[in-house]
Amino acid sequence: MTSATAPTINVRVTAVLQKLTDGQKTVQATGDDVEAIIDNLEVRYPGFRHQLYGGDGKLHRFVNIYLNDEDIRYTGGVATRVKSGDVLDILPALAGGS
Repeated sequence: MTSATAPTINVRVTAVLQKLTDGQKTVQATGDDVEAIIDNLEVRYPGFRHQLYGGDGKLHRFVNIYLNDEDIRYTGGVATRVKSGDVLDILPALAGGS
């Protein structure tokens, strides 16, 4: 849940997600934790959450999210708290290869 004074942070996204963010490499979002940030981005960029979560409502295992260069898998997952000035990098893995 996002409070009225939720922090605003910068979110950097890869080319796959830039298709949803109107080509922007960095967008700002508000929220108290990583999940609230993703929810905020979903409101502004419909389909954003679908790129990161499976039908079971859990983050895809091949999606890497870093808060200030730390993998959120080791800091509390999507419940990891954020503060103003933080930088979130969202890196969905690319499929394919030979």
